[in-house]
Amino acid sequence: MPLSERQLATFADKHAWQIPFDTSPRHLAGPGDARHITHGLAVAGWQRTSDPLSPEMVLTSPDHRYSIGFDPGAGMFAWWRLWAEPTDNEHGWYAYFGELAPAEIISGLTDALVTSPPPADTTPLDVLDAVGWLIDAQGAASSPDGTCRVERRAEERDDSEVSWHIEVRDPDRGRFGPRLWETRFAVRTPRPLVNAFVTALADPSPLQRGMHDRTAHYSVVQEPSPLTPKQVVEAHTARLDAIRAQTRAARRQHSRSATPPATDATWTPARR
Repeated sequence: MPLSERQLATFADKHAWQIPFDTSPRHLAGPGDARHITHGLAVAGWQRTSDPLSPEMVLTSPDHRYSIGFDPGAGMFAWWRLWAEPTDNEHGWYAYFGELAPAEIISGLTDALVTSPPPADTTPLDVLDAVGWLIDAQGAASSPDGTCRVERRAEERDDSEVSWHIEVRDPDRGRFGPRLWETRFAVRTPRPLVNAFVTALADPSPLQRGMHDRTAHYSVVQEPSPLTPKQVVEAHTARLDAIRAQTRAARRQHSRSATPPATDATWTPARR
């Protein structure tokens, strides 16, 4: 099910009439357009495997190892669920993302998943420390406004078994206020994918939202964007083109490596 011109046109039509507003910080910008996620997966060959008439949507990777589900009836803490089936050489894992998690931040991870990032030497805390987030002695990072917290949790039996939890709290109530949204990465989630998520999370550049789009909190800052609606659509299309090119290149490389080398045939005279 490749992404069709009609689907791209529908995305363009929606955003063509919306005056974009720069919205920050990112973690309070609200869910945005889910097609930031689904379009990227579609151009990488993922297909819908759920009932087309169901409000729940499931997309599955070409190799059937990965699936992502979107369920608007799941409650405010887990609308998106991503899971990886175990293989002979790799463990399974899962992640989930709350209703108000911005689609552009989740797509930072899904884009990395389909383009196969190289192994990471840095940890998510290293990524956040480099952009000015506060790292505490408990192995957690807090955003400059104090409302987003990224926490490393080691399993009791094995400190090498680490999960990552991200929580965004109500700015009016501090760290122990009501939770606006959360994300959890299970043990064995590949570190490059967690790094990709927190890189998108901590990016200081604003996200674009329409005037009446839902945000996570009223305190979010919105200003008219220098980008035009056309530029917003062009940026989306350029990103999809890059994903398409990368995934095609990866398939060609895999195909070449899987083809056995040619051998010289030994000539044998025909039997009379």
